[in-house]
Amino acid sequence: MIKRLLKVCAQTFTSKAKLKQRLRELDVYNTSFTAVDLELTSLNPATSQITSLGYVSGAGGRIDLSTAGYHVINTDADLGQSPVIHGLTFDILQKGENLAGALHALKPLFQQNILVFHNARLDLMALNSAFEQCAVPKLEVIYIDTLQLALYQLNKQHQVLPSNSATLSVCRQRLDLPAFNEHNALDDALATLQLFLAQLTELGIKKEATLDCLLHTKAVGYIQLGGN
Repeated sequence: MIKRLLKVCAQTFTSKAKLKQRLRELDVYNTSFTAVDLELTSLNPATSQITSLGYVSGAGGRIDLSTAGYHVINTDADLGQSPVIHGLTFDILQKGENLAGALHALKPLFQQNILVFHNARLDLMALNSAFEQCAVPKLEVIYIDTLQLALYQLNKQHQVLPSNSATLSVCRQRLDLPAFNEHNALDDALATLQLFLAQLTELGIKKEATLDCLLHTKAVGYIQLGGN
């Protein structure tokens, strides 16, 4: 038991060291980022299924709209309140593509870019389950969570955080970004990438900075998807 614990601790330390070294090699404003958003059937990662996913990339402080993609996923899962929230009814989903095809389209972006999420934990758990479900080979990714970046800033200003102070829409409002159509995966991905770029400005990140400058915010992470 003790040997196993020591092994896990050593692996964790090694992973963190590798992540820090990798981030030191990436200039913030010369790195390509891909914001990803998933619409899910529920907030329960154990049972939730992906109904749609959207993504868009950018670099150099700019967003490239030509990189935007949107996939509706064919699923027969229990939709719960998903049709009300996301507008994706059973009929629409039946015309969608299979999950494996959507993941195939996403994989090159995951391999080449740093991923950006708002609430990374939920989306990454769903993606990990999807990779395993579709037997996609394991993939190591580095990601940034705009929710955690927002919490980092808010915790410096408040002892007790206001209710719903870190939702995507409220975070954007706080940085004077325009309102957007919520609960569409592509719109949310675009809104997330815009928020991330605004947060870099809010944090005072300099043009010559490397990505390890964000480590202290606890918003940067590393994960292996699938392959278990």
